[in-house]
Amino acid sequence: MNRRNFAVALASAFFGVPRLAEAQSQVPHIVYFWFGTAGSDDETLKGFRAGLRELGYDEGRNIIVDYRYADGSEARLAELAVAAVTAQPDLIATFGYPLLAVAKLTRTIPIVSLTSDQVALGLAASLARPGGNVTGMKVQVGPELAGKWLELLIEILPHARHIAMLRRVSNQFSIAVLSHMRAVADHLANGLTVDEYAIRDATELPSTLEAIRQAKPDGLVVDNDVLLVSKAAEIAAVRLPAISGSRDFTDAGLLASYGASIFDIPRHLASYVDRILKGAKPSDLPIEQPTKFELVINLKTAKTLGLTIPEAMLDRADEVIE
Repeated sequence: MNRRNFAVALASAFFGVPRLAEAQSQVPHIVYFWFGTAGSDDETLKGFRAGLRELGYDEGRNIIVDYRYADGSEARLAELAVAAVTAQPDLIATFGYPLLAVAKLTRTIPIVSLTSDQVALGLAASLARPGGNVTGMKVQVGPELAGKWLELLIEILPHARHIAMLRRVSNQFSIAVLSHMRAVADHLANGLTVDEYAIRDATELPSTLEAIRQAKPDGLVVDNDVLLVSKAAEIAAVRLPAISGSRDFTDAGLLASYGASIFDIPRHLASYVDRILKGAKPSDLPIEQPTKFELVINLKTAKTLGLTIPEAMLDRADEVIE
């Protein structure tokens, strides 16, 4: 090797690695947060990944996605949130409850969120102009949706008078859900009551489900909470006519669900990721509300419970699981 070639090789040895590292560092790095276990986010994850692919993102090639699952543990979520913020990714995508844990740790890292209401949680100034580092989509249009759950359940069970409602204590939005449902109950039928069963964490779920079994309510409403979604199969095993706001529950065996599409919303959420990575500020990106809602009926569960679903409801269902 002559001196000139040796000099070029030596320069490459010293400068080539930093340049390669610099090129690699330009690949966007985002963190995906889910409160439940891996796999309990099936439709959500499928929708989010589909949205990224449609926008030209190929994981491992031109985007790095770091998946964090808290396994339903508050302590684990806190640890993961600290680690994620410390790593300083380009963006954090949160689904449901993790938003609170992450948002309190950073005011600079853009956070794209799918949750009940960013404004009500105090993390955005308004839907039109969030004003901070948090934007995204609302998964519900308001507690009014819970009234629809109760109406649908009574349509299936016209003689029901005692309904149980399962929620998580720390989910502040669920308080408004319960209150609205009780208000609707007064107008649906004389003597219709909604009894609250609240858990603090996943460890309390088995005993709470047993308490519901012992109470023998006519039906069950399960709050659309990410921890409860992660325990959908366990909740479905209570074998009561039950409804919720996420089709994850009907896939796991609950009787029915009515709510925003858990595939389409995360799919659209990917567009927020794209816009922010291309230079948009989360403070300027309006928080959107869902426009597509779906009614899903699990006919297999209905047959197991000995129930007949009204033909009118089956006709307007978006999907019937048989």
